[in-house]
Amino acid sequence: MSDPARTIPRVNSSTPRRSILESVSLSRPGRRLSSALRPLALASLVANAGLIVTGAAVRLTGSGLGCPTWPKCTDESYTTTAEMGVHGMIEFGNRLLTFVLVGLAFATFFAALLSRPRRKSLIIMSIAVALGVPGQGVVGGITVLTNLNPWVVGLHFILSIALIAGCYALWRRVDEGDGKPVPLVPAPIRHLSWIAAVVSFAVIAVGVVVTGSGPHAGDQGAKRNGLDPATVSQFHADLVFLLIGLSVALWFALRAVGAPAHTVRAAAVLIAVEFSQGAIGFVQYFTHLPVLLVAAHMLGAAITWTATLAVLWSLRTRPERPQPTTTGPDHAHPQLAEPVTAS
Repeated sequence: MSDPARTIPRVNSSTPRRSILESVSLSRPGRRLSSALRPLALASLVANAGLIVTGAAVRLTGSGLGCPTWPKCTDESYTTTAEMGVHGMIEFGNRLLTFVLVGLAFATFFAALLSRPRRKSLIIMSIAVALGVPGQGVVGGITVLTNLNPWVVGLHFILSIALIAGCYALWRRVDEGDGKPVPLVPAPIRHLSWIAAVVSFAVIAVGVVVTGSGPHAGDQGAKRNGLDPATVSQFHADLVFLLIGLSVALWFALRAVGAPAHTVRAAAVLIAVEFSQGAIGFVQYFTHLPVLLVAAHMLGAAITWTATLAVLWSLRTRPERPQPTTTGPDHAHPQLAEPVTAS
């Protein structure tokens, strides 16, 4: 009788040599790292959202110049000193988070590189995130060197939003194929979704301008952008109303065309997040910007953006790339043949 425990694969002579080598070339640590690709991508997404929160802590506590220079913390030291007090600790702690982001980004890259089958799309996306994190750190350094110029600080925040988009895309693509995207809803609804996504980004961008006109500069001596806070806040609120209206219209449209349940649910989640974020925004404005509510509002911006991306991803599916059907020595299917048993 055959022993199932002794089942071994038989390799066809037509099986590509590269496929055989890839199936056996990974060491145990390499296999563990490649299997952690999706958790690593999710951790990178969460950490980049966390950077927004720690950045808020820096600004809201007046610690923006806790380390008055860059890349060093002081002219003589790369780390904070006792003389710099709590502000130096907060700013230096925020800088240390960059190294966590870099470590996660490069771990994600190596996981994508070691995964089998190796997917070029995941490698490219992981490289983009790995390069974006140090770039974000450089912009953060420029904010210090420019004494917290509000426009540079705003760019720093927008880059975090871009990194969140990159991390989210990478996280979702791990479970997708590399085939051509297949839409799940009609084109007009997809267009409406993209319009809502553009408005969502505009809400965040104008919110950054509002912050640049307000009192939380990150340091008592930091300049503001000179715009009237009431005027830009009103424009920001108008965009929020537009976004909520578009999102509600999208939800009704999805239900009308019988869109998949997960797509309708993603739109509903986005609406709930928008209402929560809007409520926080109005309360913080009429209570004169208490720091805890401002921090919650900044975290809410990251959550709103992530919910927006979730809606876009729910509108289509991406299957595996079709495999060639031609067989023969020159066009062999890249997989092992049927197993045989050793009796």
